Amino acid sequence: MSSKLIRGTFILTLGTILSKILGLFYVIPFKAIIGGESAYAIYNYGYTPYMIFISIATAGVPMAVSKYIAKYNALGEYEVGHRLFRSGLIVMTLTGVVAFFVMYGLATPIAEIILTGADTKYTTADVASVIKAVSFALIIIPAMSLIRGFFQGNQSMGPSAVSTVIEQLARIIFLLAGSYTVIYILKGSVVTAIGVATFAAFIGGIASLIVLLWYWKKRKPKLDEQRLQSKGKLDVSLTNMYKEIIVYAFPFVMVGIANPLYSAIDQFTFNRAMAAGSQAAEALDAYGTLMLNHKLVIIPVSLATAFAMTLVPLITESFVNGNRKILFRQLDQTLQVLLFITLPAALGLTILAEPFYTVFYGYSELGTEVLKTYAPVAILFALYSVTAAILQGIDEQRFTVLSLLTGILVKLSLNIPLIKAFGTDGAVYATALGYLVSIIINAIVIKIFSGYPLRLVYRRVLLIVIFNVIMLIPVYFVYYGLHSIMNPESRAQGLLLILICATIGAVIYGFLSLKSGLADRLFGDRLTRFKRKLGMN
Repeated sequence: MSSKLIRGTFILTLGTILSKILGLFYVIPFKAIIGGESAYAIYNYGYTPYMIFISIATAGVPMAVSKYIAKYNALGEYEVGHRLFRSGLIVMTLTGVVAFFVMYGLATPIAEIILTGADTKYTTADVASVIKAVSFALIIIPAMSLIRGFFQGNQSMGPSAVSTVIEQLARIIFLLAGSYTVIYILKGSVVTAIGVATFAAFIGGIASLIVLLWYWKKRKPKLDEQRLQSKGKLDVSLTNMYKEIIVYAFPFVMVGIANPLYSAIDQFTFNRAMAAGSQAAEALDAYGTLMLNHKLVIIPVSLATAFAMTLVPLITESFVNGNRKILFRQLDQTLQVLLFITLPAALGLTILAEPFYTVFYGYSELGTEVLKTYAPVAILFALYSVTAAILQGIDEQRFTVLSLLTGILVKLSLNIPLIKAFGTDGAVYATALGYLVSIIINAIVIKIFSGYPLRLVYRRVLLIVIFNVIMLIPVYFVYYGLHSIMNPESRAQGLLLILICATIGAVIYGFLSLKSGLADRLFGDRLTRFKRKLGMN
């Protein structure tokens, strides 16, 4: 793998994983403050529409700008990207303000649709107030995201990674302090506390913007020097720039909106489907449980997200330069490393579902059952993110849209009947089938249009699967042996179970990967030198 891909991926992966971990751990005190799965469901009722609106407000422009700048930088036309960036800041600010007014105005109708079929003490006005509170973040996030896209297009991943972590930290601190103050000091309502918690997205956006502006000031001399080296042979008008950006951006917004769209289908149909299955009273708690598990499942997907963000400008550069050998090598290593890490994480989470849910959220039979079903879907989330990024990098955006819409149609068609038949697990089954269809379409298109040979990947993936089976067998028996003598409702004993089983699994998997040479082929010469030091060669 190229050093640029490794370095960029490592930086973004670290930033993304830290952000996701922070986003996971804050739920423990936050859930204790607001109390129960049903209150957390109300919190998510605000965030899911927000994620859709933010995707529409940015319209995929930050990632499209990243790809656009990478393309013209590869041609030595640095000034073209700078002109687009200056214009884009104005456009993104305007779209953010418009999106804010639209979401704020639609808060009540959205709340009415969400609560249809729910047997709950929360009212339409309660849910609408939460949606209104989070909508303020739309004012700042689009412009902030564009600056991240500019840095990524210049293959400078540090600013994005650092700003992502700072954004999450500021949001969580405000969220926890604000909700605690409302409930325990001001003696306010849970709904007010949740509204303050969702408004924290605006505070996080401000903090991230400050960090990015600091990086901009620090790196401006180098960026100015880069502009002076521009060849100036291409005179691209703003009109042509935006035409090209629109072509790039539409698939990006569709990919960025994929997960929120799947969540929105659950949000708008879950209560109705549970009521049809005579489970209206359990609907809100069940939906809250589903969303809590989603936060656990999404952690293994952090790597895929970072790869997708790094892949687009690098694949675009290789594609524009016509260097298929480098392009194929990047695709090989990316898919293999992705599965090498995501597969054991997802399968391990499946086996250890009970202690994981207990440690983070408290003991729950329903939570454990849903997590066992949901954890393997992380593999599909990861594969979809990366295959979609590859399609964008090789300029086959139309098929990205086709695959996503086909998957969404599958989810929409099956969600209500599967929830009626299987309860909360039914929503997971519908999501898995939708993503699986999208991945199959993406893989076929990549094979046809890039000529990418998949045979080597098949062989390596088979080896990775075999190593995972060998690893999971002893972990499974150790877990169930310890489980019989430990209390599953204890957080402390659950954490001990996780540490013991995860250590055994990591040692076995690491040994097999190093001894077979698989890890060397995936991670390169540095790992080979590390093995020599350990005397494993």
